[in-house]
Amino acid sequence: MIIGSHVSFGEEQLYGSLKEAISYNANALMFYTGAPQNTVRKPIDNVLLEKAISLAKDNNISFDNIVCHAPYIINLASKAIPEKWDFSINFLIEELNRCEKLGVNKIVVHPGSSVGITQEEGIKNIVEAFKIILSKTNNVTILVETMAGKGNECGRNIDQMAEIVNKVNDPRLCVCVDTCHINDAGYSVNSFDEYLNEFDQKIGIDKIKCIHLNDSKNELGSHKDRHENIGFGTIGFNALYNVLINEKLKSVPKILETPYIEINEKTKIPPYKEEIEMLKTGVFNKDVFK
Repeated sequence: MIIGSHVSFGEEQLYGSLKEAISYNANALMFYTGAPQNTVRKPIDNVLLEKAISLAKDNNISFDNIVCHAPYIINLASKAIPEKWDFSINFLIEELNRCEKLGVNKIVVHPGSSVGITQEEGIKNIVEAFKIILSKTNNVTILVETMAGKGNECGRNIDQMAEIVNKVNDPRLCVCVDTCHINDAGYSVNSFDEYLNEFDQKIGIDKIKCIHLNDSKNELGSHKDRHENIGFGTIGFNALYNVLINEKLKSVPKILETPYIEINEKTKIPPYKEEIEMLKTGVFNKDVFK
């Protein structure tokens, strides 16, 4: 099993991220190089990077199973303000270069929202943006994420994802499948093999390079995008466990982005160690956080 979670990237950068992942008994992880709500970024510290490389090696964590995530505020679908579209492209180029310096070869990117334009126009803008970004970078693979279809989000179904991936037509543009998002978009995770079959026909299953393994607070097809802890949502433990052990995705890192557990009004704790343990054993414990 290649399984981990979202972890922080603070003062100790990737070294700190790895320490947090190891504390959860994970062998994969995902991080933002700064706050997901903004584009403020600090330079990569080479001393900390060397410590991170050593720590990963000592704990048998492959850099192939370390994933970066671009900030949410990037919007490649809208050219309403050309300067903002250009900024999104240039910032993502910088993020790919930061990943390359860290030795991380995958970055997840939300496709964007077609504000004030049609979805078709939004997808055209996304395709153009990815072509520019890929032409100006070298080694890092972009994983465009499946979305729930909230508001004007692009990437809300397999057909839209196929249009983006196939029109860009670059081996460095692949896909991250989010189980909460596809549930909220209307694809039953209980019928995940059917989803994979359609995905394979229209895009190619080899393009799936990361899974965000999340339960959902919402009913199938709600288009809301609210994550829930593993086994406590509408998708359920068994369906998510079956995604985890699906042989077709055996080599793909599975990343948890589930909510922190509220202990009291002032204290919330990460659920990842307990969720990873449940998923490793294949047994759901409804009292796991009590």
